[in-house]
Amino acid sequence: MKIITIIMIPIIIIVVSLIMSLKSPLDKEKLSPFECGFDPFSLSRIPFSLKFFLISIIFLIFDIEIVIILPLPLLSQNKNIFFLISIIIINTLILWGLIYEWNKGMLEWLK
Repeated sequence: MKIITIIMIPIIIIVVSLIMSLKSPLDKEKLSPFECGFDPFSLSRIPFSLKFFLISIIFLIFDIEIVIILPLPLLSQNKNIFFLISIIIINTLILWGLIYEWNKGMLEWLK
């Protein structure tokens, strides 16, 4: 009896997984990518605007800046000169980056 149970459990698991993995024609929408703005069933070599990538890079830069700035109030209990200098350097770099992006027109999304 034990040997039958030992053999039947893997067979049942395999059969259930094969039944569940069958593809149906209804899976076309489920398998297509979303939120990218491109038709996945057309040519993959069509040109597109680089504005999408510039906006994502700007988002990543500001996201990293937020991660750097968030712990600063917790660290401000150490009132030494190195802490003050590091805050000034970080804020200066962020300001320079913002001015550069502004001058390059990267912040004008409706262009």
